[in-house]
Amino acid sequence: MDIGDTAPDFTAPTETGEALTLSELRGQPVVLYFYPKDNTPGCTTEAKDFTDLAEAFKAAGARVVGVSKDSVTKHKNFTAKYDLGVTLVSDAETQICEDYGVWVEKNMYGKQFWGIQRATFLIDADGKIARIWPKVKVAGHASEVLDAAKAL
Repeated sequence: MDIGDTAPDFTAPTETGEALTLSELRGQPVVLYFYPKDNTPGCTTEAKDFTDLAEAFKAAGARVVGVSKDSVTKHKNFTAKYDLGVTLVSDAETQICEDYGVWVEKNMYGKQFWGIQRATFLIDADGKIARIWPKVKVAGHASEVLDAAKAL
């Protein structure tokens, strides 16, 4: 997937149990960030960082959506525990992750397994990919994405 490509559409349940369809968000920028797992240190920091900047993203007209393999119930609990201000999508079947190329083989402590590579996609108001951050490092990431969203 490259900058300028149309973002793969999807419909999936959010932490509220309601369905979110990406193409229905056209007309505004969308920050689509993929993360490995709710309630883990890096993922919690990333979600809280995006939440801390939620008003600024809103002022820029952008919607922030996080995607992981966690269930709707886990997302609901994660959102409540940290009072998150972002939408979380459950990709239990990993189809969205596969479509965006972030479902990858990982290697940790000598074991190989499949998992989500932390990545962020900035999608413009026309549904095209405007920016990609592969292999995200959490520190400072939400601010960098906000700056890019403001520039659209």
